[in-house]
Amino acid sequence: MTILVTGCAGFIGSSVSQALLARGEKVIGIDNINDYYDPSLKEARLRCLANHKGFEFHKVDIADRVAVEAVLKNNPHITFITHLAAQPGVRYSRVNPYAYTRSNIEGHLVLMEAAKNLDKLSHFVYASSSSVYGANKKLPFSIQDRTDSPISLYAATKKSMEILSESYARMWGIPMTGLRLFTVYGPWGRPDMAPFIFTRKILAGEAIQVFNGGDMKRDFTYIDDIVVGIVASLEKPPDTESAHALYNLGNNRSEHLMYFIEVLEKAIGIKAKVDLKPMQPGDVKETYADIMETRCDIDFEPKTTIEEGLPKLVTWYREFYGN
Repeated sequence: MTILVTGCAGFIGSSVSQALLARGEKVIGIDNINDYYDPSLKEARLRCLANHKGFEFHKVDIADRVAVEAVLKNNPHITFITHLAAQPGVRYSRVNPYAYTRSNIEGHLVLMEAAKNLDKLSHFVYASSSSVYGANKKLPFSIQDRTDSPISLYAATKKSMEILSESYARMWGIPMTGLRLFTVYGPWGRPDMAPFIFTRKILAGEAIQVFNGGDMKRDFTYIDDIVVGIVASLEKPPDTESAHALYNLGNNRSEHLMYFIEVLEKAIGIKAKVDLKPMQPGDVKETYADIMETRCDIDFEPKTTIEEGLPKLVTWYREFYGN
């Protein structure tokens, strides 16, 4: 099979690409290697992928219609699309909102338009986010819950992707699945996320900022579990009238932030200096994934606890950065 992976130099995209290449698939990778965080980390991920003869890379911005259409036109045998490219980050969306509408909305539209011309396309899977649940109070978050109260622009753009996808699935008969991802962490992770930031600062002897006085909970999901879920979803397109489906990909447990820090301290062997801060605009107090439908439909069963996953993150960080 030939699989298009957007965001292939990103944390999740590179990990999914590795898994697909390992099982003998051909991967067409797209990424613009932007500087939202250190491009050298993205380039290092790409070097790992370049070792596989089945990998083909194109430095392309997904919002560049001409460039995206050219890649797909030159690869008419693409059978699956795994769309993971996006502008991430809740807080940064307050600083640079246009980056979110360009990448998450316009880029998604460009990719769907180009996908219409792929005769062999069987399934278009894209990354949504747990952020779409916004101000919901009911826990755990279920795909049946309302998602019309976003509290960040990032969340609003991810919800927009879901709505656009359903319309394209209905209009053009493209089987599409959106995966609402819950706080993904692990080796090769994103430097703008708490697990990476905390690891870096604790090792450097710097204070970590802990918001809402530490009274927060997150459904932390290890990268290997996320990859298994994404790859499994590819071969299970929705069998519904709308040709569009949504699933939660989370660890199905919500960890208190202060306990998360304790586990990380133990893995590093250093006590953290904690700087307690108020809740930040756009943040939510707790996330928790209901994965009942995901279990039933795509056999998704997360296996990695934070007690297992955080030491693996720390080991990778020390090896990669020499700490």
